[in-house]
Amino acid sequence: MLTTRLPTKVEPYRLASAGKRLEGVIPLAYMPRVVEAIGAQEGDVSVSMTFDIDTQRRSFIEGSIAFEASLLCQRCLGPTEPEPLSSEFLLGLVTSDALAAQLPGEYEPVVVENEQLDLLTVIEDEVLLVLPQVVYHEEADCAVSRDQLASGVEPEASDAPAVNPFSVLRTLKDKH
Repeated sequence: MLTTRLPTKVEPYRLASAGKRLEGVIPLAYMPRVVEAIGAQEGDVSVSMTFDIDTQRRSFIEGSIAFEASLLCQRCLGPTEPEPLSSEFLLGLVTSDALAAQLPGEYEPVVVENEQLDLLTVIEDEVLLVLPQVVYHEEADCAVSRDQLASGVEPEASDAPAVNPFSVLRTLKDKH
């Protein structure tokens, strides 16, 4: 288990030129956008980042994150069991949006301002990207059954033809 706290700000170009590797943890509670999206969480995000320069002289960060999060079931709004989540990423360091557009497709751009990079924001972005869009308990474990989700009585099938909302346009067309 990693216990090293990562710095919140780094000089990424200096780290890339030296080929440095950072490993450590950042508490999920330090990430306000994550807390807003999934609620307060216990635990840390384990982070591993390698700063380097590719053959085209582009600085990049290759990394991975791993953490556990208890998410809310979208059916019953109750908490789920903590779920392990992880992601690997390859970030190209750029100083402007124009340079970001020139990066090869395998890189996700990260804009570095004033030679400083806010690692907390980068890691928080990666955490948000790995969160599942929709979470449900298994049907047997959920407090809300499928029958309770029905929104009303299904309409009866009718033999009458459906009214075409564009039929008025046909009459206008026929007049000319």
